[in-house]
Amino acid sequence: MDWNQKKVLVTGGASFISSHLIDHLVEKGARSIRVVDDLTSGRLANIQGHIDSGVVEFRQEDLLQPGVAQRAVEGTDVVFHLAAIHGGRGFVDLHQAACAQNLAMDGILVKAAHEAGVGKFVFASSGCVYPNYLQNDVTKELYLTEEMVGPPYEADNMYGWAKLMTEMTLRAYARDFGFKSASCRFFTVYGERGVENHAVIAMIARAFVRQNPFEVWGDGTQIRNWTYVGDIVSGMALAAEKIDDGTAVNLGTEERTRVIDAVREVLRYTGQEAEIKLLPHMPTGPLNRVASNRLAKELLGWEPKMKFMDGLHRTIDWYFGSRQREAVSGYLQEMLTER
Repeated sequence: MDWNQKKVLVTGGASFISSHLIDHLVEKGARSIRVVDDLTSGRLANIQGHIDSGVVEFRQEDLLQPGVAQRAVEGTDVVFHLAAIHGGRGFVDLHQAACAQNLAMDGILVKAAHEAGVGKFVFASSGCVYPNYLQNDVTKELYLTEEMVGPPYEADNMYGWAKLMTEMTLRAYARDFGFKSASCRFFTVYGERGVENHAVIAMIARAFVRQNPFEVWGDGTQIRNWTYVGDIVSGMALAAEKIDDGTAVNLGTEERTRVIDAVREVLRYTGQEAEIKLLPHMPTGPLNRVASNRLAKELLGWEPKMKFMDGLHRTIDWYFGSRQREAVSGYLQEMLTER
């Protein structure tokens, strides 16, 4: 795909992952990118350089408001839909009604894109689409493959159900109308520009403010495959280039990392000595969530390049170099359950 010739829409484009996607698309030659973001969680500073250069046209608007989606997709060739009402585990567990609004937002945008003749629609989905009952045994070496989503279906909270329904919507549009699309299932993304309501940045923030005792939600045995944001966005761009039929692919490393081991490495790398306090009553999500990336290798030629420990160290260095301790101390507790 010649990105230099494409007019691109990135929804939620001022946020963490989407701003990295814009960086990646610019590196690949894109010169006309429209961003629609209501800035409830996005930060204009993430894309200010691209706005100043004239590559990005920024619109501060809410896609749930009448007419916004139709104006957003007008004249675009490729849509990357990352806008969502979302947060970390604390948010998605405690704000079900808010997350349910994503289904309305997604449906409105898909319909608008199809009616506007958009050539490709790439949807940011999630590992939350997978059934919870598959992910409860930490002793099992589990790798979630795309077909394991169901039936039977049992997505993770309203956030996961909304993602799953939009994947199904895109496949239906592909079958019924020939609407070209792809869905990318993200697995626990981390990296620079991440925020404290997600696990890795929350761990780093706790070390940054010298929290002692150092709090860990759950018993620490939960297994994740934290995936570096640079790998995620390269997979999204490849999906735009290589998938047309609404197929959903996992974008996740197959490295299996226990939460407690990530915590210990954060403490070691930052030189902190702290008592670890386990909080098993707090939201933890599935106990064993790790993607298989076999299909992404097959369809996209994609596999993650960043090892978790390398990416973790890079992210720690960025966070410690860009934050003020007093400011983080003031907002950290609220961010763990809010956007």
